[in-house]
Amino acid sequence: MAESETVGGHTYSPAMDASTHEQTYRGFVRFVEIGTGVVICWVLALAVGGIREAWLLAILSVIVSGAAGAVGALAPAIGWRGPLVVAILLFLYLAFA
Repeated sequence: MAESETVGGHTYSPAMDASTHEQTYRGFVRFVEIGTGVVICWVLALAVGGIREAWLLAILSVIVSGAAGAVGALAPAIGWRGPLVVAILLFLYLAFA
């Protein structure tokens, strides 16, 4: 029987590369976090357009949130915080304008 490797409480068979598996998992989780933030921005942009009838701002917000998501994907230090800033600004506009 093949010898298994245990890393961080998880057991990996010799055919699996533990570090690559963990790196892929961390990348997937990061992608989901950023993607969720961008989708929240899009929903808020639709609300701004529909409720406040500021469709140009909504379109600009979708573009900026996509750019913030791309920057967050390329810069791990920023991550999901880029779309979060856009979402906060959209929420504030929706609540107080």
